[in-house]
Amino acid sequence: MHLVAPGLVRTDEGGFHGPTLDDFFPAAVLFEGTPFEMNRIMIIRVVMVIVLLLLFWLGTRKLRVIPGRGQGVLEFALDFVRKNAIEDQLGVKEGRRFQPLLMTIFFLVFAFNITGIVPGLNIAVSSVVGFPIVMAIVAYIAFIYAGVKKHPGKFFKNSLFPAGVPKVMYLLVTPVELLSTFVMRPITLALRLLMNMLVGHMILVLLWAATNFFILEAGGIFPALGAGTFAFGLAFTLFEMFVSGLQAYVFTLLTALYIQLALADEH
Repeated sequence: MHLVAPGLVRTDEGGFHGPTLDDFFPAAVLFEGTPFEMNRIMIIRVVMVIVLLLLFWLGTRKLRVIPGRGQGVLEFALDFVRKNAIEDQLGVKEGRRFQPLLMTIFFLVFAFNITGIVPGLNIAVSSVVGFPIVMAIVAYIAFIYAGVKKHPGKFFKNSLFPAGVPKVMYLLVTPVELLSTFVMRPITLALRLLMNMLVGHMILVLLWAATNFFILEAGGIFPALGAGTFAFGLAFTLFEMFVSGLQAYVFTLLTALYIQLALADEH
């Protein structure tokens, strides 16, 4: 039995097994059996953080009034996130206040998403539940902090007991508000990111696994099918590139929206 690519196992009898959830739980590579144990996914995460730090350092170490190519690309990305995901929700003043956090969320999620289409990495490292949960907790803490800071002593009361509602209706409204505002928001944030990237990985591996099998192993008329799966694989790879950016944008946008709702005067 030979591992051809993540999710594709070629057996001695021929054929292949498609992607499985085992792709997301690789064996330990470094420090096995210690609290610092690292598998392939954790190593990729560390590498991508280093790449992000290096790119921002290179892009900002010699800032110019007329930006060069690297500075220009970086400024374009920063301006896009700032204007469309942050200031559109929070305004200029509050947007500037939460901009470092929201920018970090966007670029970190994007970097961890895009590894799914990087040759040799072949898996979005945001598709393992730990990272989406951590990002959702960060967003949740920012939401609570913004509300408590802006409306001390009133945030939770006004969120759970909205003004203008007949008191008898609180028996129905308060549990719904508790569930939707303080429970479901972090859960849906984490699940949206997790499932989009997990499913994308499974489809990509299936398409490229089928291409590998049809062209290199199956013989007969199957290489023609391999050409079809190759075309679909290439198209879906480009689509996953778009999804990687879209999911980072959506996560950042929703975090900004939740912060804006916490800052709203109704609280």
